Amino acid sequence: MTDIWIMLGLGALFVVLGLGAFFWGKDEEKSYYDAIVSHADVREYMEHTPERPEPGALKTGGFIAIAVGLVILILGGAFWLWG
Repeated sequence: MTDIWIMLGLGALFVVLGLGAFFWGKDEEKSYYDAIVSHADVREYMEHTPERPEPGALKTGGFIAIAVGLVILILGGAFWLWG
């Protein structure tokens, strides 16, 4: 029975971390484009300086972590109901 709770906890952890990464990516994307708008030239856009974590990678990683977490939660729930 303890194994099922560990599985459910791990799934919930993945979902929470995935949501955190997704929203961090959204915030980075917004701040990046706000920085571009506030400059007269597009040098920052062309050269990607200053370096920031790529917002797309954070959002994609967040989606993957959410998907893995949901699968683990579903499996843990299934084992709890039918195990």
